[in-house]
Amino acid sequence: MIDWYVFIVFIHVLSAAISVGPLFVLFAILKKMREADATLETSYIAIFRSVVRLIKHSGHVLVVSGILLVYLGPWPWSTSWIVMTIGLMVVSIFFLARGFSSTLKKFVIPGIDRLKLIAKLYKATWVYITLLALMLALMVIKPTLW
Repeated sequence: MIDWYVFIVFIHVLSAAISVGPLFVLFAILKKMREADATLETSYIAIFRSVVRLIKHSGHVLVVSGILLVYLGPWPWSTSWIVMTIGLMVVSIFFLARGFSSTLKKFVIPGIDRLKLIAKLYKATWVYITLLALMLALMVIKPTLW
Protein backbone atom coordinates (compact mmCIF):
# COMPACT_ATOMS: atom_id res chain seq x y z
CA MET A 1 0.00 0.00 0.00
CA ILE A 2 1.41 3.39 -0.97
CA ASP A 3 1.48 6.10 1.66
CA TRP A 4 0.47 8.97 -0.64
CA TYR A 5 1.63 11.70 1.72
CA VAL A 6 5.16 10.22 1.83
CA PHE A 7 5.12 9.80 -1.95
CA ILE A 8 4.13 13.45 -2.41
CA VAL A 9 6.92 14.50 0.01
CA PHE A 10 9.36 12.54 -2.16
CA ILE A 11 8.08 14.25 -5.34
CA HIS A 12 8.29 17.62 -3.57
CA VAL A 13 11.89 17.09 -2.46
CA LEU A 14 12.92 15.72 -5.87
CA SER A 15 11.41 18.69 -7.68
CA ALA A 16 13.16 21.05 -5.23
CA ALA A 17 16.50 19.40 -6.04
CA ILE A 18 15.82 19.70 -9.77
CA SER A 19 14.86 23.36 -9.28
CA VAL A 20 18.14 24.23 -7.55
CA GLY A 21 20.80 21.84 -8.86
CA PRO A 22 20.96 22.89 -12.51
CA LEU A 23 21.49 26.53 -11.52
CA PHE A 24 25.08 25.73 -10.57
CA VAL A 25 25.79 24.48 -14.11
CA LEU A 26 24.95 27.97 -15.34
CA PHE A 27 28.10 29.37 -13.72
CA ALA A 28 30.29 27.16 -15.94
CA ILE A 29 28.29 28.21 -18.99
CA LEU A 30 28.58 31.90 -18.09
CA LYS A 31 32.34 31.54 -17.67
CA LYS A 32 32.65 30.00 -21.14
CA MET A 33 30.37 32.65 -22.66
CA ARG A 34 32.87 35.40 -21.79
CA GLU A 35 35.30 34.14 -24.44
CA ALA A 36 32.92 32.43 -26.85
CA ASP A 37 32.51 33.36 -30.49
CA ALA A 38 29.02 34.00 -31.89
CA THR A 39 28.36 30.36 -32.81
CA LEU A 40 29.35 29.01 -29.42
CA GLU A 41 27.53 31.81 -27.65
CA THR A 42 24.32 30.84 -29.43
CA SER A 43 24.77 27.26 -28.19
CA TYR A 44 25.45 28.41 -24.64
CA ILE A 45 22.36 30.62 -24.68
CA ALA A 46 20.30 27.65 -25.88
CA ILE A 47 21.65 25.56 -22.99
CA PHE A 48 20.94 28.42 -20.57
CA ARG A 49 17.35 28.65 -21.83
CA SER A 50 16.92 24.88 -21.51
CA VAL A 51 18.13 24.96 -17.91
CA VAL A 52 15.76 27.83 -17.09
CA ARG A 53 12.91 25.88 -18.73
CA LEU A 54 13.77 22.77 -16.66
CA ILE A 55 13.81 24.87 -13.49
CA LYS A 56 10.48 26.45 -14.40
CA HIS A 57 8.73 23.13 -15.05
CA SER A 58 10.22 21.58 -11.94
CA GLY A 59 8.88 24.59 -10.07
CA HIS A 60 5.39 23.75 -11.34
CA VAL A 61 5.70 20.26 -9.83
CA LEU A 62 7.09 21.82 -6.66
CA VAL A 63 4.11 24.15 -6.30
CA VAL A 64 1.48 21.48 -6.99
CA SER A 65 3.10 19.00 -4.61
CA GLY A 66 3.45 21.74 -1.98
CA ILE A 67 -0.24 22.59 -2.25
CA LEU A 68 -1.11 18.91 -1.84
CA LEU A 69 1.18 18.60 1.18
CA VAL A 70 -0.42 21.57 2.92
CA TYR A 71 -3.89 20.30 2.06
CA LEU A 72 -3.17 16.76 3.32
CA GLY A 73 -0.78 17.69 6.10
CA PRO A 74 -1.05 19.01 9.63
CA TRP A 75 -0.25 22.69 8.90
CA PRO A 76 -2.86 25.37 8.17
CA TRP A 77 -2.31 27.82 5.31
CA SER A 78 -1.81 30.60 7.87
CA THR A 79 1.35 28.98 9.31
CA SER A 80 4.09 31.61 9.20
CA TRP A 81 6.69 29.55 7.31
CA ILE A 82 4.07 28.60 4.69
CA VAL A 83 3.00 32.23 4.22
CA MET A 84 6.65 33.35 3.92
CA THR A 85 7.44 30.55 1.47
CA ILE A 86 4.48 31.54 -0.71
CA GLY A 87 5.63 35.17 -0.60
CA LEU A 88 9.16 34.23 -1.65
CA MET A 89 7.75 31.96 -4.34
CA VAL A 90 5.77 34.84 -5.85
CA VAL A 91 8.92 36.99 -5.84
CA SER A 92 10.97 34.18 -7.41
CA ILE A 93 8.40 33.58 -10.16
CA PHE A 94 8.48 37.27 -11.07
CA PHE A 95 12.27 37.26 -10.87
CA LEU A 96 12.68 34.12 -12.99
CA ALA A 97 10.56 35.65 -15.73
CA ARG A 98 12.38 39.00 -15.67
CA GLY A 99 15.87 38.05 -14.54
CA PHE A 100 16.71 35.51 -17.20
CA SER A 101 14.40 35.57 -20.22
CA SER A 102 14.58 39.29 -20.97
CA THR A 103 18.37 39.32 -20.58
CA LEU A 104 18.83 36.28 -22.82
CA LYS A 105 16.77 37.95 -25.56
CA LYS A 106 19.15 40.94 -25.61
CA PHE A 107 22.12 38.90 -26.87
CA VAL A 108 20.84 39.21 -30.46
CA ILE A 109 20.94 43.02 -30.37
CA PRO A 110 23.87 44.19 -32.52
CA GLY A 111 26.55 46.10 -30.61
CA ILE A 112 25.19 45.14 -27.17
CA ASP A 113 27.76 44.85 -24.39
CA ARG A 114 27.87 41.07 -23.99
CA LEU A 115 30.02 41.22 -20.86
CA LYS A 116 27.40 43.37 -19.10
CA LEU A 117 24.69 40.89 -20.06
CA ILE A 118 26.80 37.98 -18.81
CA ALA A 119 27.43 39.85 -15.54
CA LYS A 120 23.68 40.45 -15.23
CA LEU A 121 22.96 36.74 -15.77
CA TYR A 122 25.63 35.84 -13.20
CA LYS A 123 24.05 38.14 -10.63
CA ALA A 124 20.53 36.92 -11.48
CA THR A 125 21.65 33.31 -10.99
CA TRP A 126 22.97 34.09 -7.50
CA VAL A 127 19.83 36.02 -6.57
CA TYR A 128 17.63 33.14 -7.71
CA ILE A 129 19.76 30.60 -5.83
CA THR A 130 19.43 32.77 -2.71
CA LEU A 131 15.64 32.95 -3.07
CA LEU A 132 15.40 29.19 -3.52
CA ALA A 133 17.72 28.58 -0.57
CA LEU A 134 15.55 30.78 1.64
CA MET A 135 12.43 28.88 0.60
CA LEU A 136 14.21 25.59 1.19
CA ALA A 137 15.29 26.74 4.65
CA LEU A 138 11.73 27.74 5.52
CA MET A 139 10.38 24.36 4.42
CA VAL A 140 13.05 22.35 6.23
CA ILE A 141 13.37 24.37 9.46
CA LYS A 142 9.68 25.34 9.63
CA PRO A 143 10.32 28.32 11.94
CA THR A 144 7.56 30.03 13.86
CA LEU A 145 7.91 33.62 12.69
CA TRP A 146 4.74 35.00 14.28
